[in-house]
Amino acid sequence: MRLKSYFGIFFLSVFGAACISPPDNFPSIPKISFKSMEYAPTSGSDSLIISLDFQDAEGDLGLSATDDDPPFHDVDYQRNSAGDLITYSTRPSDAPSYNPIDWLVNPLVGTEQVNDTIWVKQNPNQYNIFVKFFIKRNGQFTEYRWQDPPFYSTFNGRFPRILTSDTGQAVEGNISYGMLSTGWESIFRNDTIRIDVSIQDRALNRSNEVSSPEVTLNQIARPSN
Repeated sequence: MRLKSYFGIFFLSVFGAACISPPDNFPSIPKISFKSMEYAPTSGSDSLIISLDFQDAEGDLGLSATDDDPPFHDVDYQRNSAGDLITYSTRPSDAPSYNPIDWLVNPLVGTEQVNDTIWVKQNPNQYNIFVKFFIKRNGQFTEYRWQDPPFYSTFNGRFPRILTSDTGQAVEGNISYGMLSTGWESIFRNDTIRIDVSIQDRALNRSNEVSSPEVTLNQIARPSN
């Protein structure tokens, strides 16, 4: 079962303010700081919400729904030495076994519908916010990898464009990024967790990575009404 179908979908909001007289020290590579993290349980999917403050000298942050051409495409189709798509039946020995990350069933490749299972590699630049989860056991943090079984997915995502124009303009503001799940408590229970986050601009400059405090879900739970 894929994480996205089990956990629901992402939601996010972006609050950006263009600076009238931006400071000289605004960075070309996005700079972020961790502001807050909140857990909001509901009767349905629960929300884990992280909030980041950001600064960027050019304002080229965010991706629209139509930003799907290279370098923002979702996958790279794997081909053999003859240039043919590699199918599951013709896979080489170094190809992974079937899973919904590395193989696509009946994909549309360009304008051609391919009726087969095709080997692909995920393009990390399809995303512009990158989220890693860590869980503390026996005093040590270990990454909880959503891309591994049984979920084969990710909480990396995309936030929309901060500015509607491509004209370079310094910006600063706040990004609130929420992740929906029906399984936060069943997975993390009373464990101590940490989340590391970074963002990327359209020039593919990756920001610094920031970490949340070490918390349990109970410690950051939104008070019930």
